Amino acid sequence: QVQLVESGGGVAQAGGSLRLSCSVSGRTFDINGLGWFRQPPGKEREFVAAISSTGGRYYADSVKGRFAISRDSAKYTLYLQMNNLKLDDTSVYYCAARELGYVDYSRPTNYLYWGQGTQVTVSS
Repeated sequence: QVQLVESGGGVAQAGGSLRLSCSVSGRTFDINGLGWFRQPPGKEREFVAAISSTGGRYYADSVKGRFAISRDSAKYTLYLQMNNLKLDDTSVYYCAARELGYVDYSRPTNYLYWGQGTQVTVSS
């Protein structure tokens, strides 16, 4: 089992920044990839960013150039730095972990473990 706990959500103005953190614990050696997803109100969960076990980074087009995913392996922590926030970034953000390798990193169904989510609200 893997446990994920997000933190760092809150309210920010448009154009501002927030950094999300995700503490990872448990059978971390089974993890082949980590990701961030979000679920806006009334919509399906969507891919935001992912990082592979070899350090490859991948982003949704809507956040490319504004968001940055990173990890601190020593602290078993995943981060999402969000800059130049837009109103459309308002959502509940989830971190997720997958055991499967060589799969579509953007599909939520390929991730086995999920955090409880943290709310990000961008105001005008």
